[in-house]
This record gives sequence, C-alpha cells and structure tokens, in this order.
Amino acid sequence: MESVARQLKVSRSTVSRLLKQARESGVVRITLSEPRHTTTLQARRIEQLYGLRAHIVPVREGISELQRLEHVARTAAHLIGQAMTDNAKLGLAWGTTVSDVVRHLQPRDLSGVTVVQLNGAANSHTSGIPYAGSILQAAAAAFGGRAMQFPVPAFFDYAATKEAMWRERSIRSLLAVQSSVDIAVFGVGALSGPVPSHVYSAGYLGTKDMDQLRNDRVVGDVCTVFLREDGTWADIAMNGRATGLNPTELAKIPRRFCVVAGAAKVTAIRGALRARVATDLVIDEATARALLEPNAVEATRTS
Repeated sequence: MESVARQLKVSRSTVSRLLKQARESGVVRITLSEPRHTTTLQARRIEQLYGLRAHIVPVREGISELQRLEHVARTAAHLIGQAMTDNAKLGLAWGTTVSDVVRHLQPRDLSGVTVVQLNGAANSHTSGIPYAGSILQAAAAAFGGRAMQFPVPAFFDYAATKEAMWRERSIRSLLAVQSSVDIAVFGVGALSGPVPSHVYSAGYLGTKDMDQLRNDRVVGDVCTVFLREDGTWADIAMNGRATGLNPTELAKIPRRFCVVAGAAKVTAIRGALRARVATDLVIDEATARALLEPNAVEATRTS
C-alpha cells in the first residue's frame, strides 16, 4: 500500500479505503493460493474414483467443525463467483452449508442473473420463506440478479399431493426454470453430526419419518432427496414426497458444486458421490482424507 500511495501521491489510508471499496463492489478480488503436495494427491485420487473435479481446502488441525465449514464455504464462494457469467441461472438448495457459502460470495457486476430455489422449504411449523428467501436474496444481491422462490413444502404428506401439484401451471413454470439452471450449489445432509443438517434439526421430519429412513438404510440427502451409502435413491419411499431435484435431474445441470465439511459426513458424502450428483466437490482436507481411507476406496471400487 505504501508503494501504491507513493505512485498515486495519496496517503496510505486513502489506498486502504479505496481497496476496501473495490473489494466490496467486486472490482477487486484478493485470494491466497497455498499449493500443497498432499492435497494435490488427494484431489487426483478423488477425481479418479468419482469422475469429478475435487477442490480440497487445507485446514489446520484442531479447529472446530464450524471453523472448518467456514474455510470450505469461503473457497466454494470464490469458485462459484468465478463460474458465474451474464445471464447465468444459479440454483441453490437451502441448508446450513449453502447459507455459509452465500455469505462469502463477493459482489460481481453481472446482468441477467437468475437465482432459483431448488427444493421446497415449508414444513408444519413454518413456511420456510424467511430462511430460504434470505439465502436466495443474498446470492441475487451479490450478482445483481433476481431471486425465484419455490413455494412448496420440503416434503408433502402424500406422494399423490406432489403429483397433483406438479401438474399445476404455476409450479410447472418454476420446474422449467430449475431444469434450465447452469450452476447448482448444494451441501450433503447427514442424519447426525457436530453441525446438524438443517433438514434433520428444524422440524422437517417426524419420529416416524426418521424411523422409515433408518429402515431404508438412508445415510443422508442432497437437495432433500435421500440416499443410501451405495448411491441408490429411487426406491426410497420418502423421496416420492420430496420436492428437491433428484440425482437424475441434477445430472442434467452443466456445473454442480457439492460443498461439504466434516468427517462425520463421510458416509453421506460417499453416497452422494456414488449417485454422481456433482461435477465439483469442495471439501476440507481432513474429510477428504477420511473419504480416501482404504476401506472406503475398496467399497467404492466394488460398488
């Protein structure tokens, strides 16, 4: 800053203020790359096993799960910001992880951007609009776009109700926007862990629902569509009531960022990657290492 101040013949404080304004407006983005041999090898192995791009975030030992998520969310936000273009459609599946990612998005001066909700958020206790809406609005504000909410429950009580709603013109128009998304961003929910997934901790599922998921050997979800560890999902009864994009529908989206942190989610992550939900995996170093443990690698090869 001293060098810049001398060349521009202004004070150092003026340079600092201008840089702050430039970063906040998206004109300037400052990043630090830390190449590490270990993470590069981990990334290559994950890419070979699951057929995607792996972005491994180095984190120091001993930090909390919340701090780990913060590091991963910041890296994911940077990658998503780079991927965004004019007229892009960005699809977001609400959740704890995506909320953190959106908080770290750096503003960019883009035009014609649409940010669309990929899964319903209502339940018997809340409409879900304030929670999901705040995530969508923050992302739309970062890219100068408009937000489109998906005003349906996360899960219908009956599969027949979902089938009837999906025939309505107002819902079909939103489903059409979802199907034309260019970039999707989602986390992986796990039934348990130090940072509880929102869908399992905020009243979306009752005791009977949780018992049914365990009976179906469910390990987690993507876009509130449930998965087993082997990546199967189509015959899980609860998915007939779920309103999020399933793995087949997600696979039609060109760029799909799966953002995860925390070794407690490894089993759920494995199921998601076997379901081929992602083109890009953003993951912390410790979780990547757990994902690549010998028993995990062997199970992947034989699945």
